[in-house]
Amino acid sequence: MTSPGQEERTESPEDIRRDEEEAARVEELHYGNVNEFVTDRLAYLLPPPALGSGRVWCPEWYRHPQALSRLDAMWRAWEMLRFDSALGMSNWWLHHADPHWRALTDPVTGPFAHCAGGHRNADPLPLATPPDGLFYDQRRSQARDPFSLD
Repeated sequence: MTSPGQEERTESPEDIRRDEEEAARVEELHYGNVNEFVTDRLAYLLPPPALGSGRVWCPEWYRHPQALSRLDAMWRAWEMLRFDSALGMSNWWLHHADPHWRALTDPVTGPFAHCAGGHRNADPLPLATPPDGLFYDQRRSQARDPFSLD
């Protein structure tokens, strides 16, 4: 029996299964990869740094690991948020495009900081080798308690 204002559901188990599968299905990508996204969309959405702004862009962005990672994150977020017609693009701009663009073009700490006169590879972080036994491969199934201090 239904309450006033409610309709009786007539969905079959097959209808419900199909709806759940469609909801769980990853939406089809608009762009095949991050390069397509950068060259077809981002290049037109975000202006190159203005002269005198101090901001830096490198046309060889794909040669900078941080830039590639950030641009890939921007692309993947755009792919998902484009389906939200209410707030998707606003969220993309506020939480993805704007902060990543500021970080990418930062003249001091951004990945292109040394590319003002043309592409130049950045040096990796200096690293010391940690003592043996300090880390273990967490991909392997081990019955270790991650919170144990032993």
